[in-house]
Amino acid sequence: MNLRIACLGAGYFSQFHIGGWQRMEGVTLVGVADHSLDKAQATGAPAFDSIDALLSTHPDILDIVLPPTGHAEAIRAALASGVKAIICQKPFCTSLQEAKEITQLAEEAGVPLVVHENFRFQPWYRKIKAELDAGRIGTVLQATFRLRPGDGQGPDAYLGRQPYFQKMERFLIHETGVHWVDTFRYLFGDPSHVYADLRRVNPVIAGEDAGFVTFDHPGGVRAVFDANRSLDHAADNTRRTMGEALIEGTAGTLTLYGDGAIWFRAFGEIEQKELMGPDGHEGFGGDCAKALQEHVVSALLHGTALENEAREYLRVIEIESTIYRSAEESRKLAV
Repeated sequence: MNLRIACLGAGYFSQFHIGGWQRMEGVTLVGVADHSLDKAQATGAPAFDSIDALLSTHPDILDIVLPPTGHAEAIRAALASGVKAIICQKPFCTSLQEAKEITQLAEEAGVPLVVHENFRFQPWYRKIKAELDAGRIGTVLQATFRLRPGDGQGPDAYLGRQPYFQKMERFLIHETGVHWVDTFRYLFGDPSHVYADLRRVNPVIAGEDAGFVTFDHPGGVRAVFDANRSLDHAADNTRRTMGEALIEGTAGTLTLYGDGAIWFRAFGEIEQKELMGPDGHEGFGGDCAKALQEHVVSALLHGTALENEAREYLRVIEIESTIYRSAEESRKLAV
């Protein structure tokens, strides 16, 4: 069976969605739609300037690559058209309430709705998860991710790629930090409590761009998201991993470096052992967008379990909201 794919949106990040579909076996990209027909045509796929025209191609999967303000309307249209599955970019919808309503509609229609939260599909996190499940570092006690993309300095920060970043009143956590909210959930389980200390370093932007968030995970695991978009880390491409991670257990430590490599050091030892070599993919995040797409295709064709369905992803939105409330109230909060 060959699945028909349609992409709604041809902005900056759509290149990674579209490129993934174009390189995948078992699917056909039947169209890309955007308000700017020129942008849609530039993708090389059949181009449309409206969602109605796009859905007239009768896709099996609609891949929504729009800002949150366009999500609810697009999902409603897709459900009415009879698609078999929907993938929707994050941040998902404009509010928790809207996200709940849309999730309910999709469930009532029996259509899988998956949020395109792709960081957990980056190859280094899949490898880390496998090593944790195998007991490589014993009982996990602590984890830290240091976000250091180095793209947030000066008056021109973000203008060349995603200029709307400058105007987002909630930026670091809402746009970027949610990736690690979800990744930490994937690795360690849902947190019970969070504490956040957020700040703005670059005065030209509207929202926060630095801060610390701590998470209390099951089994006594404490995780720290240590973020500053004005600082960098040692990598030929600081956007590959966007930082470095350290995951520590009673039997050893896993380290993620900026080249995507993972190293293991046994407890009490000095020498490290490489478990996964540097990533060679030239696109975004170890080709994680394509990995998520393949995950959805596998679910439709072979019945494999889906990750990040909308109902499950509502938890990420709830955690995000609690993080901001923690920062405002300067106290640790239950999620």
